[in-house]
Amino acid sequence: MSSRFLIGAIGLVLGVAMADGIGAEHPATPPATQDNSVQPGTDAWITTKVKAELTATKEVPGNAIAVSTINGVVTLAGIVDNKEQVQKSIALAKGIKGVRDVDSTALNSHGN
Repeated sequence: MSSRFLIGAIGLVLGVAMADGIGAEHPATPPATQDNSVQPGTDAWITTKVKAELTATKEVPGNAIAVSTINGVVTLAGIVDNKEQVQKSIALAKGIKGVRDVDSTALNSHGN
């Protein structure tokens, strides 16, 4: 199974898990990666916003990037085409209100 497929599948599962809380008065139950958070509702919102920004931005393959948030620290994971996409992804995540830091150590590029 290719890593792009696996990362895309993880992103899809996270997106579906949070979708039932979008538009609701209260945010969806956070995914298991946010169990250790002291702000699970806020973290779920941040994760949703970051994923939406990545998916809506043509310069990055948003479906190839998994996003999780714990206590305002966003973790980006996946494989993108080049270092510019890594930098753009980090900048997009940092631009979301409530993001305290971005961990991109698990976000790698194929080249350039």
